Amino acid sequence: MVSGFFMSTGAEKYYIITTFRGVMINFNLFKKNVVVTLFSLIIVSIMHSAFAAEKPIDAQCAAIILTNENYFPALIKAIDEAQSEIFMSIFSFKTGVHKNSYPDRIAGHLAKAVKRGVAVTVLLETSDRGDKELNAQNRRTGKLLQDDGVNVYFDSPRTTTHTKLIVIDERVVILGSHNLTQSGLKYNNEISILIERPDLARRARNYILTIIQEAK
Repeated sequence: MVSGFFMSTGAEKYYIITTFRGVMINFNLFKKNVVVTLFSLIIVSIMHSAFAAEKPIDAQCAAIILTNENYFPALIKAIDEAQSEIFMSIFSFKTGVHKNSYPDRIAGHLAKAVKRGVAVTVLLETSDRGDKELNAQNRRTGKLLQDDGVNVYFDSPRTTTHTKLIVIDERVVILGSHNLTQSGLKYNNEISILIERPDLARRARNYILTIIQEAK
């Protein structure tokens, strides 16, 4: 009986150990599946957040990067869609090279905007530091624009206004590195950004008005 008891107990122990090992194997597999699932959910969440962050720029066009020649057609489109006003503060605006040059074509579209009843204001750089070529080209452009009904102002010659800033209808802001010259618009490596933000547009507009007031 004693011998049979130990045999019976040993079989039970073997059964218990085997069952326990099976449970542990299944538990370890379960843990691995849980970890893999959680990791996958974290990755999906991160990717979703990244795409959600980009969506307003792409889908709603809140901001657009304009590189090199992409700037010119975007500016023309913005000018042509203006409803009430256009403010521009430009360091170098070189018209008069030939009538089909990019700067001359921009001037032409500004003239058309004036005829539609849009108030166009352009602030140009002028300097007393000996940059005669820049002064001459901006004066020439200023005269051309004034003849077409554009309100033209020059900054104080004591301060360099190195801006390339455009504000349309207190809604759209275009700013960056593009000067309104043939090289700047067609040949150079340049980058600017178009932003549709009324709050920023009003601040940028006020900045231009401040420079105009300071120059008087």
